[in-house]
Amino acid sequence: MISPWKKNRAILLLEDGTVFRGYAFAGQGRTLGEVVFNTSMTGYQEVLTDPSYKGQIVAMTYPLMGTYGINDQDLESSAVQVEGFVVKEYQEFASNWRSTRSLRDFLNEHQKIGIEGIDTRALTRHIRLAGALRGVIATDTDNIKGLLQVVHAFPPLSGVDLVRHVTCSKPYRWMNGPQKVDLGNPWAPVDNQLRVAAIDCGIKYNILRKLEQSGCQVVVFPAHTPSSEILATQPDGIFLSNGPGDPAAVHYVINTVGELLGKKPLFGICLGHQMMGLALGGKTFKLKFGHRGGNQPVKDLTTGKVEITSQNHGFCVAMDSLEKVPVRLTHVNLNDNTLEGMEHLEIPAFSVQYHPEAAPGPHDASYLFERFTHLMKKCKGS
Repeated sequence: MISPWKKNRAILLLEDGTVFRGYAFAGQGRTLGEVVFNTSMTGYQEVLTDPSYKGQIVAMTYPLMGTYGINDQDLESSAVQVEGFVVKEYQEFASNWRSTRSLRDFLNEHQKIGIEGIDTRALTRHIRLAGALRGVIATDTDNIKGLLQVVHAFPPLSGVDLVRHVTCSKPYRWMNGPQKVDLGNPWAPVDNQLRVAAIDCGIKYNILRKLEQSGCQVVVFPAHTPSSEILATQPDGIFLSNGPGDPAAVHYVINTVGELLGKKPLFGICLGHQMMGLALGGKTFKLKFGHRGGNQPVKDLTTGKVEITSQNHGFCVAMDSLEKVPVRLTHVNLNDNTLEGMEHLEIPAFSVQYHPEAAPGPHDASYLFERFTHLMKKCKGS
């Protein structure tokens, strides 16, 4: 059932000419991006604010969105990062005591377009067969030919540096939220806390919350920060964050990671995992339609256990590109056998492609934060 109070017609047009017609429940005008799908049943607020979705129009496969509204605690960044939001049916009236506003109001607040009435099953099947496609959501015109020219002029995500759009502008300390920091004396005088320097390629707040809960104090650095400046603060470990787009296009972070390897314990998640792979001499490739959702099965090759994980990535490290590198492959995706984790055999560094902080998703992989703290303590000799 389409919301009766908001019936502005809208269309979703893909680069191959496929048209989906619906109604805008938020925003107006037009927006461009790579059209992808997410299979999570809940967690739309976290999806919307995840910086890894920069440059993408996200369609949710679960049909009903908006049921629990928006709250101020579950944000993954300070802004809506997706370029557009596609749902089968939007629910205006939230039923959750934590809700402070509706999904529609949230999207309007950030000037983002939300479209409902789309057959998301057909859209998802089309993307699975054709691969992720560029597309446009438009409420201001029905001129398909003209819009198709606009879509074709929009650059693909491969080879584009999107990190520069989402990284912080200056360093900050994370203590129950972002705080100002003096780089001359960045660490709080707290005993028994490990010091983690995080390179922000689009870091999610819940990663910072998990590091804090694991007994770490964190200083977050912009992605373009030189390795010498990071090391000058004398951290106990380095964290490489998630982020959007093609990792091979972010040369400055790859170089920084290469300079940091072996200097301090390193832990990378998602884009950080890809950056580590590239810094070690590996290669990355673009997946056909990516892994996005809270139900991705991953096998831990060390224990043989299968974890259900939260994922959001369109690129992957090629396993065969690491054959001559002293790393051990630790995790593999059971859907397509792609690489999900690795550990260096000679220096303290490991990474995973999926999201152990969940948000949204299961908590099967939360042990990885404890593994990082254990590694830092071991290298400190404590």
